Amino acid sequence: MNNYGTPQILFKLASALGTKVVDQRLDIPQKYGSGHCIGYVFNQHIRLLISDYELKMEFLLDNPEVDALKKMLFFKFQNVIPKIHVPEKEPRLTELPSVLIATSRINTDEVIAIHTNRATINIEVDAEYLIGHFAFNKTTPVLQSLLENSRPLVFEQIIYPKVQGVIDEMLTESIDEPFKSFFLKVKSEELVCRLLVELEKRDEKTVYALNRQDIETIYKVRELIIGRLQIPPVIKELSFIAGMSPTKLKRIFKQVFGNSIFKYYQYFRMKEASRLLTEEKISVTSVGHDLGFTNLSHFSKVFEEHTGMKPKQFSKSGGTRLVP
Repeated sequence: MNNYGTPQILFKLASALGTKVVDQRLDIPQKYGSGHCIGYVFNQHIRLLISDYELKMEFLLDNPEVDALKKMLFFKFQNVIPKIHVPEKEPRLTELPSVLIATSRINTDEVIAIHTNRATINIEVDAEYLIGHFAFNKTTPVLQSLLENSRPLVFEQIIYPKVQGVIDEMLTESIDEPFKSFFLKVKSEELVCRLLVELEKRDEKTVYALNRQDIETIYKVRELIIGRLQIPPVIKELSFIAGMSPTKLKRIFKQVFGNSIFKYYQYFRMKEASRLLTEEKISVTSVGHDLGFTNLSHFSKVFEEHTGMKPKQFSKSGGTRLVP
């Protein structure tokens, strides 16, 4: 099935780049770009691919494991690998760490697009393997639907400090070679476990199958919301842009992102406020005004609800992460 515990896609990419995979690692030849990919097939149930590279061109490769992946769930971690030589600061809203969780019905493609810029961690895990580890019949509808792995579903979860801490250990911990594969397997399982715990908190009573157009549309709506935080979202307007009924739009948005459109908007609005206060050193009055608040007291109240501190205190303290 696999050579030396390495995902077959790495061998396909290495062949396209005229290079080799050595000890589960593919280094991008300089003439094609920079960076590397590391992959492990720990067993038939779980595998890991860490990609941190820049390519000068895109590649389309046949998926050598399209059949094997039909039973897998996918966990795609985005914006979790630190950028080298970039001063550490609050990430832009579109770059916030998150994980995309999907069933195989969404991700199992016969052709894989290798994009020019990739900094992701992909974990693929057999749903049946997960079910064997806990009482499946006691889980919530969201988690049950994911683990059944029989319909196209996507969920996105914001990465919080505890999860990021596990990722940082995976990327930076110095482990002797005989133990490295075992260490990464344990950490991969810990990440999956923590994310399932988060999904278990979601309160949807019914989970609906999604098609590609629904998913693409809901992400366009998300980008529109985040792109104009000074304007509160209007459901009627968004539903017209999405070509969906207001009911369907609200249902799909909450199912994918785990929050209502307004609560999601307000979270990112306050996230941007925290960035402007600490990174840009903008005054509280200006930040409130820039983000569409006409009443400064209301801005202060909403900000405190999300951060536990009033804007002036937050600014003086240097800022802390927003609580979910």
